[in-house]
Amino acid sequence: MNTIRLVIVEDNDLMRDGLRSMFERAGGFEVVGEAEDGLSAVKVAEKLQPDVVVMDIGLPGQDGIAATRQIRQLLPSTRIVMLTSHNNDDEIFGALSAGAAGYCLKDCASERLKIAVMSVAEGAAWMDPRIAGKVLKVFESGVLKKSEPEPVTTADSVLSERELEVLRLMAQGQGNKEIAVKLQIGVSTVRTHVEHILEKLAVGGRTAAAVKAMKEGLI
Repeated sequence: MNTIRLVIVEDNDLMRDGLRSMFERAGGFEVVGEAEDGLSAVKVAEKLQPDVVVMDIGLPGQDGIAATRQIRQLLPSTRIVMLTSHNNDDEIFGALSAGAAGYCLKDCASERLKIAVMSVAEGAAWMDPRIAGKVLKVFESGVLKKSEPEPVTTADSVLSERELEVLRLMAQGQGNKEIAVKLQIGVSTVRTHVEHILEKLAVGGRTAAAVKAMKEGLI
């Protein structure tokens, strides 16, 4: 794939320098900008329109979750990977509902972070396995145990049974090809279902759709 253009948002100088060096050495990445706080992150992203923003949560002034929400509104095609030491549920789901496509903990291996950035740049969702475990536990607690889901009426839409099946698999982090194989339908059909789901739930991305559906008990 083409070189991935990155913006790094991190208030710690040493951490930010280390991230920049790591990506530049790896090849296939270009760090086009940096920011030290949430407000600057939004301005830098809007100006440079990167492919991916690597975003800390605990930033001075405006935090990374608020910055993520604003960037996603301004630049729907820009993907965001949260890189943080925070692993509590509120911040995990806050980041995902704001539109983050990836969530990594700062103690992850550099290779894992690179894979996360490449994955979200290609349109997938990516979560640190320790974070994925937390998310799956929430689903396992009850929202995914309905054996035959009925079409669900929300304030602005009705999801069909097939859309609910696709949404459930999306929430598990599966891509369009995996969903197509699982449901024995074409990839183009899956893509159409995903578009309808996003439209009906009034969200800007797959991860946000999964989180909203989970919070509202749609799946």
